[in-house]
Formats: sequence, C-alpha cells, structure tokens
Amino acid sequence: MTNSGQARSLEPSLGFEESRRLQSVSHSVIPGGSHTYAKGDDQYPEESPVFIARGSGCHVWDADGNEFIEYGMGLRTVTLGHAFEPVVSAAHRQMLAGTNFSRPAVIEVEFAEEFLSIIPNSAMVKFAKNGSDVTTAAVKLARAYTGRDLVAVCADHPFFSVDDWFIGRTETSAGIPKAVQDMTVSFRFNSINGLEELFSRYPNRIACLIMEAATAEEPQDNFLQKAKRLCEENGCLFILDEMITGFRWHLNGAQSVYGIVPDLCTFGKGMGNGFAIAALAGRREIMQLGGLNHSQPRVFLLSTTHGAETHALAAARATLQIYRERNVVEHLYQQGDRLRAGIAACGARHGISQFFDVIGLSCNLIYATRDENGQPSQQFRTLFLQELCRRGIIAPSFVVSFSHSDEDIDQTIDAVDQVFRIYKRALEDGIEKYLSGRPVKPVNRRYN
Repeated sequence: MTNSGQARSLEPSLGFEESRRLQSVSHSVIPGGSHTYAKGDDQYPEESPVFIARGSGCHVWDADGNEFIEYGMGLRTVTLGHAFEPVVSAAHRQMLAGTNFSRPAVIEVEFAEEFLSIIPNSAMVKFAKNGSDVTTAAVKLARAYTGRDLVAVCADHPFFSVDDWFIGRTETSAGIPKAVQDMTVSFRFNSINGLEELFSRYPNRIACLIMEAATAEEPQDNFLQKAKRLCEENGCLFILDEMITGFRWHLNGAQSVYGIVPDLCTFGKGMGNGFAIAALAGRREIMQLGGLNHSQPRVFLLSTTHGAETHALAAARATLQIYRERNVVEHLYQQGDRLRAGIAACGARHGISQFFDVIGLSCNLIYATRDENGQPSQQFRTLFLQELCRRGIIAPSFVVSFSHSDEDIDQTIDAVDQVFRIYKRALEDGIEKYLSGRPVKPVNRRYN
C-alpha cells in the first residue's frame, strides 16, 4: 500500500489560483469544463480544488499544490491506488512491445481466459473501453437473441449508459427521439409484484431486464432469483451490471455473493485500476451471435478500435493478480468498517446522527445529508464537501481503495469530527451563514 503522509488542512492562505485560471479556460474549450459530468463544477463546492495534477496511493495534489486524501478514487475506478507501481509497470512493459496491431494480440486471448476463470458463470467475453460500450452491446445482443425491442431498466439504479436507450428515460433526454425513449420501460428494485405487472403489461415484448445486484439497498426476499425466474418464464434475458460490484463485493463478482447466474454481465471501473477497460461476458449461445461461427443474422456486437489495447489489458491482468494475492476485497471491507464506525461515533458525539447517514456495504460507502427538517439536502451536502476540502479531504463518497491506510482513515475521521461541529451549527443557525457559493446539483436534471 502507498501512503504519502499527512494531507494538509487547507488554510485561507492556500488558494486555488491556478485551478481558477484553468477553470476559466476549460469552459471555453470543453462543454461543461469536464469530460465526465460527475467530475463537473456543479458537483463540487465553489471552494474546492478544480483540477488534479497528480496522485499517489489515495493522496492527490491539485494544480496549486494542495494535498488531499481522496475518496471515490476516479469514480470508483482506482481500487488499488493512484500510480500503483505493479499495475503501471505491467502497462509500461506492454506499451514497449506495442499497444495496437492489425491483428489480435496474444494478450487478448490470454487475458480472456484469465478473466473467464474468475467469472465462472460466463463462457465468452468481449473487451471494450467504457461501461456504456458493454451495457449497450448487451442490450443489442438481447434484442438480437430474443427478436424483441423493449428494454426494462431498474429505476432505482442511477446509471447504465450514455447511450439513447438509457439516457432517453432520464431528465437529460434532450436530443433523443421519443420513439427511442418509449422503447425503455422501468421497474423498482425489490418489487417483484411490480416486475410481474411489467411483464403482464408488455407480453412477449421485453428483450432484457438490466439491473445491478445491489447498491446501497440489498436485495430482499430472493428478489434477484425471482427476477431471473420471471425472465426465464417470459423469454427475456437477465443482464447483471457489475460495473461497481464486480471487483468490490467479491473477486468473482456480486453474482457469486448473491448466488445469481445472469445471461449476460458487464464489468468495468475497478477492473484496470483506472486504465480504460470494460468487459461483456455471458452465455455462449448468446455471445456467439457477435462471432463468426453461426449461420444466424450477424450481430455487429463490439468492434472498437481501442477496445483491446494491449497496455490496458496488461493493467487489468496485473490488477486482478494483485486482487488474488493481497486480499484486496477484504481490505476494502475492513477500511470501510473502520471509517463507518468512526463517522458514526462523531455523529453521535455531536448529536446529528439523524441528519447524516453513511450507507451501503463497507466496500462501497456513500453518504446522505439532511437539513434541519430531516429532508435530503444538496445544500448540506455542499457544506459537508466544502468543509472537508478545507481540511484536506475530497469525498464525493466514502469509497475506499487498497491504499487507504489506518492513518488515512483516522485523519479523515478527525476531519469529519471538525466538520460535524459546523454542520450542527448550520442546523441550528441556518446554513446560509456557513455555505460559500451555490449548492451542488444532481447530474441528471432537465435544465442547468
């Protein structure tokens, strides 16, 4: 594990001058100022770092040289730590041998076999760069396999793809034809009655159902198994999105934790410790529709120029090897437990436990902020983020990595303790006295 030492608490003399300069330029050349909406300015307080210059382990340094302990770690992609040496070295060695050729590279076959050895319910795999690539490919396969058009998505799970079949059903649906929007229907997690009603409403029309195995809410009363059985009874494919759960819940995926066998499953994020790599895996008779050894209509499944770049495959290979050898998943749970307990103690000490919740499995902690009336509050989320940043912590969530040491966790708990003093005063006096600038906003909204 890497620990670069204590992150500095920000003082008024430590500003964000270079970040502010870059921020002004970025919005003139990049729509939204960022290539990922979840990293945008509207997701963070005005008094916070805007651009990161480098990282090591779970520590990052912004454009002005301010040091922070980071949580969330690249939208959960960096499970081991920034610049994690064995992964970087593996990618570097492969880059020296070439990254992209006119025919497949040897490592494509080798890593495909290795990947399938840890996802035993799947027989074939295709690699790509982004989660959206593989979830959209899964939907296309399901439509080809079933001959149906409709897609059922879990309405309680926040994101599946940037592509029209999913985004068309969100608040940010501008530019997507209504005919496309109407081809996606939704159901609620843990509501088997609602799912039964959906199949009754659209008989023989739903090609696939796509959901995560769990988020902050765990499946209840064998919901996953019952949903899979409904799919089988209705000729619909069951797609499990393991983009987040895949290498946090268990090395073999959340499907092994919950005892569910999907028809197709998708992986990404922590698969390559920040390198761009994603995977679609599943049953042979479905996956092979995207191949050459069949006489059915050809499915243009995944054909991405950079989908199997050798250095990303090498990085993923090294990442999963480290998972096997160093009990990474156990460490994520352990450090999450330590952080959750410490924050809970701080909340109890300041008498604000009912206004701040840490939720989810310890390997994937998020938090919820509430106002003086007990209602979910973006303003109090902004205050919490703002005050943590001032104390050297970036925490859009409390998702830990393998590089978060006991020292990092304890320093974070100390910072939260200080922030909760301010949080309590804001509950009593009004948040306007403590909040600098505008509040953060949800990513999916109709207008800016």
